[in-house]
Amino acid sequence: MEAHTDQNPGLERPPGELVYRQSRWTRLTHWTWALCLFFLLLSGLQIFNAHPALYVGRQSGFQFDNSVLVIDAADSDAGAIGYTEIFGHRFNTTGVFGLSGPPDFPRARAFPSWATIPSGQDLATGRVVHFFFAWLLSATLLAWFVASLWNGHLRRDLAPTVRDFRKLPRDIVDHARLKFHHSRDYNTLQKLAYGGVLFVLLPLMIVTGLAMSPSMNAAVPFLTDILGGRQTARTIHFATMLILVAFFLVHMLMILAAGPINELRSIITGWYRTDPPKPEADASERSA
Repeated sequence: MEAHTDQNPGLERPPGELVYRQSRWTRLTHWTWALCLFFLLLSGLQIFNAHPALYVGRQSGFQFDNSVLVIDAADSDAGAIGYTEIFGHRFNTTGVFGLSGPPDFPRARAFPSWATIPSGQDLATGRVVHFFFAWLLSATLLAWFVASLWNGHLRRDLAPTVRDFRKLPRDIVDHARLKFHHSRDYNTLQKLAYGGVLFVLLPLMIVTGLAMSPSMNAAVPFLTDILGGRQTARTIHFATMLILVAFFLVHMLMILAAGPINELRSIITGWYRTDPPKPEADASERSA
């Protein structure tokens, strides 16, 4: 979010107002989710490495042709190579996916050691780490939802209004031009993005994770059926993870473009500096 450019460079605008934008509870849950998602991602890749393929359907195996993603290694005329196969289309990804490690001693593994927790192939430890942070994430999300209903945070800050949707085209244009408006309230794109993560992506991650659990299959058997089978649930789980990673990258880019000091101060201390007030001349021009 960048400050507006003054149309009258000879006039100095007073600094914008410093407002209390993020409550202590919002900041605590934000950093808890960030920590959880970091460990969930890297431990999830460790779990994926144990069987580096995704399918659609209730079953998988040699007699089925329902894979949508395979990351593996194979022999070739030039030696071992790593490959990634997406919907039957194979790409050489040696050195990153499928086959990675020191040039003199590469190892066959879907994701490289630097991208997994633990770094070595250790499914048991990966599952312990993954499940711990999955339950922590779920508990924090539930507590945040109840508290946000109670204190009005959902209605006041996240629920988009009719006015927000009317402003949506302009918000899209402003973001494409990297022209950001610093105010106490979230803009329409922020509300839609944060709402999508909090009410769609994170719950979907939790539900698909539960659908892959044998104990949950016994307790709530219809959950897996609704999602189209355990293999489909696993694929949805992985795809949702990719969307969350994409959201994180865009989120970081927006913070850098909008002014990282102001944005980080807001999520660390709660205080956020808004845009300076517009001169009367600017306001009359905009209303003309």
